[in-house]
Amino acid sequence: MLNLKRLAHLVALAEELHFARAAERVHLSQAAFSRSIQSIEQDLGMRLFDRESGPVKTTPAGDFMTDRARRLLFDARSLQRDAQLYRDSQLGDTAFGAGPYPGATIMPAALMALRREYPSVNIRLELNNWQLLHERLVAEDIEFFVADLRDVPPDPKLDVSPLGRQPAHLFVHAGHPLAGKSCRFAQAWAFGFATVRMPAPIEALIRRLLDRPAGEPVVPAIECDDLSILRTLALHTDAVVAMADAAVLDDLRAGTLVRLDVTDLPPVYAEMGIVTLGHRTPSPMAMRSIACIREIVRALG
Repeated sequence: MLNLKRLAHLVALAEELHFARAAERVHLSQAAFSRSIQSIEQDLGMRLFDRESGPVKTTPAGDFMTDRARRLLFDARSLQRDAQLYRDSQLGDTAFGAGPYPGATIMPAALMALRREYPSVNIRLELNNWQLLHERLVAEDIEFFVADLRDVPPDPKLDVSPLGRQPAHLFVHAGHPLAGKSCRFAQAWAFGFATVRMPAPIEALIRRLLDRPAGEPVVPAIECDDLSILRTLALHTDAVVAMADAAVLDDLRAGTLVRLDVTDLPPVYAEMGIVTLGHRTPSPMAMRSIACIREIVRALG
């Protein structure tokens, strides 16, 4: 039976054309080396070397097999190298997802950091709401996702790891009629409320603030999972937009967006977390990505 070690013996003899030198090259006694070559020839049913008189020479079959053996040995060395690179996250692809808030507040910094540290790795990021990301995870199209955990149902197939809270508020452009004033939530709602897909606890809070009957649907004027679009709405219309604070820091510093003072609105947070499949070991690159995301969340405070 051929294996890589015996193929290396074949190549060594074809290149040295001398049993003693070839045996020394592969760290075998000459007798053991000769037995290995004989065994290869017997297994293949072909004579690979002429050695009865004068120097050792390869037969046509020997030339054919040596050429194939060199290619196999090269591929094996490449595979070993690639396995080491993969283990060290220098090779291999990964795909993961993010909900609207982490997509806007965490992922830009995460992707920049990962690109700087692992330039040879291909990364695919999917931005969507948690339901669709959950479907992608279960189908194993992504390795993990980061999202608001409040609606993610208990599932023994999932591992859920909290990342902490991201505070959120209501924002409007600087010239908005409510800017710089105190108001109640119903007043803000009347201007057109724009938000991402709302978790059930937030929908229940809004229903209470609007004094709606229990179970009555609460439909915002605009529901969109792309925070860049919501930001544009806040800047250019009178819509009142619910956003994570970290997503609009530059606008707040520039004074183009302002935070509403809503007197009856309690503190609102997105409960961020990482969701993975419990039965599946993430790739090394996925684990490095998760570690990077955690570090960025710590830096954001």
